[in-house]
Amino acid sequence: HDINAALALLHGEETDVYADAGYQGIEKRKQTGSARWHVAMRPSKRRKLNLKDPLDAIYDKIERLKAGIRAKVEHPFRILKRQFGYLKTRYRGLAKNTAQITTLFALGNLWMMRKALRKA
Repeated sequence: HDINAALALLHGEETDVYADAGYQGIEKRKQTGSARWHVAMRPSKRRKLNLKDPLDAIYDKIERLKAGIRAKVEHPFRILKRQFGYLKTRYRGLAKNTAQITTLFALGNLWMMRKALRKA
C-alpha cells in the first residue's frame, strides 16, 4: 500500500504534504513527522456531499484546492509519459536511469515553456 512507503518518500523538511485518497489514515500513524498531511477525500464520500448544504460546499471547495495543488505537481510527470513516451522503467543501472530521467525532465521544462520561448 502507498501508506506503508509514505515516510520513505519524504526527506524530512516538509511542512505540508498533499496526498491522494490512498493515504487515508496516515495522520493516525506514530511516525508521521512534523509535516501536516492534507489527504484527499475518497471519491465515493465526495460524491455524497450535498452542495446545497453550506458545510458540504466548503468541504467540496477544500477538496478542489487540494486537487489543484496535486495537479500542479503531477503535470510534469504527465508530460514525460505522453510527450516523451516514458511509460516503462528501463533496467540499465542507476546511473543511466538517472541520466535519462534528468534529461527527460529538462526536455519537459522546455516543452512547458515552448510558447514563451517562441516569443523571445
